[in-house]
Amino acid sequence: MKNIDKTISKNETMDAMILYQQSTPLVFTETNIPEINDEQVLVKVEACGLCRTDLHIIDGELKNPKLPLIPGHQIVGKVVKTGKNVRNLNISDRVGIPWLGHTDGSCKFCLKGLENLCDNPIFTGYTMDGGFAEYTAGYSDFCFKLPQNKDAKSLAPLLCAGLIGYRSYSMIDKDAENIGIYGFGSSAHIISQIASLEGKKIYAFTSPGDVEAQKFALKYGAIWANDSTQNPPIKLDAAIIFAPAGKLVISALKNIEKGGIVVCGGIHMSDIPSFSYKDLWEERKLVSVANLTRKDGFEFFKKIENINIEIKVNEFELKDLNIAINLLRDGKITGSQVVVF
Repeated sequence: MKNIDKTISKNETMDAMILYQQSTPLVFTETNIPEINDEQVLVKVEACGLCRTDLHIIDGELKNPKLPLIPGHQIVGKVVKTGKNVRNLNISDRVGIPWLGHTDGSCKFCLKGLENLCDNPIFTGYTMDGGFAEYTAGYSDFCFKLPQNKDAKSLAPLLCAGLIGYRSYSMIDKDAENIGIYGFGSSAHIISQIASLEGKKIYAFTSPGDVEAQKFALKYGAIWANDSTQNPPIKLDAAIIFAPAGKLVISALKNIEKGGIVVCGGIHMSDIPSFSYKDLWEERKLVSVANLTRKDGFEFFKKIENINIEIKVNEFELKDLNIAINLLRDGKITGSQVVVF
């Protein structure tokens, strides 16, 4: 980076990984440090997690991103500049910037407390630039204050993998005991630990033949792990699907008990094949998770304040981000991928 000081004036530059066209690799580029508006803060990025949603954007499965785009929405960093209307954050505060970057606050969904369904949202790393850069801008009211004494690279996956996992888990009845998780990656290994500490029994389903992922699941909270083609030893009270494969919906419905729920926790999924009504009958429920609310974030970070969650981090430098993306796309890495500055 060139000519950076504490005042961070206009036209100073930073390194960033930029998506110029979907279905092409990111480009390591020197670009201007973003300017902020009156409601935003400028954040010096310490770490930014790589999420499967980033992959969906890069690969063109999520349409109409801002282009050119700096992806990344699991951002941890320090505030270095504040807009004139910012009252909740100060210089040097450590913050997390999540996927939900801003909402209009006035549509019928926001007014009902469902800001995750806002009619006019802005998404970090999708419709506004994200955190695969040395600096990023975020709306202060949508940033979460984070502890100064925690490791940035372990905090980053909590900003999406943790939050979406928590929202998915929160949709399950509190009395549910046996919970299946399909797709055991970043979200799963976080929420499985939380669920296990709350007395839940986790049954993990992985891609057929993925023995490493099954070992990973057993290490991070699951009591049983097997191929997604296999049935668990008992009927499940609920299931969460993180893998973007629609056919898993049918498997999960077949494996849950009467009155159970299947929660689809991804932003993108392949088409769900047709299935018999009897698989849904007996008051089984099928729901999706869309984004998150700030309330989810406050509750989640409060919940984990006093519990020990181990985050499996695979650390990358910014310039090597395309390597991490390819590993995630090919299913050749377990845990969370994080760019560390």
